[in-house]
Amino acid sequence: MGNDLADGIWGSGQRTSSEVQELARRVAHCADRTEEVLAGFHDIQLSDWESPAGKAYRDSVSLQAVAVRRTLDRLREASAAVAAHALATLTSECSPDSRF
Repeated sequence: MGNDLADGIWGSGQRTSSEVQELARRVAHCADRTEEVLAGFHDIQLSDWESPAGKAYRDSVSLQAVAVRRTLDRLREASAAVAAHALATLTSECSPDSRF
């Protein structure tokens, strides 16, 4: 027979950490999918289209790839921050009143 109050506190922290870890996995998955999009852009840029329209299309894709690369960097940062928050939640470094 355990201490119900302590069990509730630990169970709550573990549950919250688990939920935040799941969010971190989902953000990481989004980043992985974004890398796949970038790979597709790279393939398009390697296409050998000689026409002015083909060059314009490749140039446009190149600009989009830069924007998606920036987005990917932010997704990776967000994934790391959420994972750190999950750990902090599990180790009680983060309380409901803190602004972690």
